[in-house]
Amino acid sequence: MSSVGLLYVGAVLFINGLMLIGRIPGKSAGILNLFVGGMQVIFPTIIILQANNDLAMIFAAAGLYLFGFTYLYVGILQFTGITAEGLGWFSLFVAASAVVIGTLQFTMVNDPVFGVIWFVWAVLWFMFFLLMGLGKDSLTRATGWFTIFISHLTATIPAFFLLVGKYETNAGLAVGLAVISIIALGAALYLGRRPPRDMEPAEAEGALQTV
Repeated sequence: MSSVGLLYVGAVLFINGLMLIGRIPGKSAGILNLFVGGMQVIFPTIIILQANNDLAMIFAAAGLYLFGFTYLYVGILQFTGITAEGLGWFSLFVAASAVVIGTLQFTMVNDPVFGVIWFVWAVLWFMFFLLMGLGKDSLTRATGWFTIFISHLTATIPAFFLLVGKYETNAGLAVGLAVISIIALGAALYLGRRPPRDMEPAEAEGALQTV
């Protein structure tokens, strides 16, 4: 993924996480989803058209569509009110694809850091599947918090390192990233069980049902 595209993935994940925990209205978040989703569909299309059958370039661009279609789907849902089951099941496809791409990062690309990043994204999109595809509403806030945490961990921070030419990848960094991601998941699950501070438990339960 390009450094510029990755930077905006961090931005839209952060906004979507805030939406899931009830801090940003859906339509407000939907605008950025449409912008970033469009970018993540147009850019890989241009790359593929100019790839001259270079499989490495095509492989690198193909993963961008997984994000682009997700964000476009989210944006459209926010403005139309269509139910999210379709997006949930598409998220299962994204999660499975992310596992494959992450494995290839280890075995073919020799980039263990992005291998871990793709695995973390697989976990996140699987949570989206549980939330929207299977209707596990109890995971709404936990999914939101995990989205917020990993938006910076897997996208914003690596994007800035790539932009300034300081990105490095090795087994040690990959292990460190994996440990931090596991801690972030645990923290998200913990925070997801707690009602917002400005709500009583009964009010929080009602609010989650409207997300």
